[in-house]
Amino acid sequence: MKEAIAKLWFADGRIYILTDKGNTYSRPLEAFPLLLDATPEQREGYVIGLDGEDIRWEEMDEDIHISSFYNTEEPNPDNLIADVFRQFPQLNVSEVARYIGINKSLLSRYIYGIKKPSQQRTDQILDAIRQLGREMSQI
Repeated sequence: MKEAIAKLWFADGRIYILTDKGNTYSRPLEAFPLLLDATPEQREGYVIGLDGEDIRWEEMDEDIHISSFYNTEEPNPDNLIADVFRQFPQLNVSEVARYIGINKSLLSRYIYGIKKPSQQRTDQILDAIRQLGREMSQI
């Protein structure tokens, strides 16, 4: 039988869930930029889905599935995208996402290993970052 979210809370820069089976999981808020940037009141404006597998923040148009909490590696050392952001912490996730033309939440999920990008998407992201570097070197 699947687990369902019984309780949700925020503490120490993380989002936590407790399941109906008694398991506690957490992720850093950086993995969910909309929640990271949200006010405490906005964060508390969630609804847990009827099946207990989804969390919805209507005001922010944000959805998180319980499976997002099962990956506990932060971030995966084999994740090339995460590697770039670790090596160059001055890169702003929001601005890089805007430059690439993808949602910052999606890019953050790639960085934290919540979602795995296709090889084509990985190449697109890395190519865009390289292009940024070329543009910067011309200054």
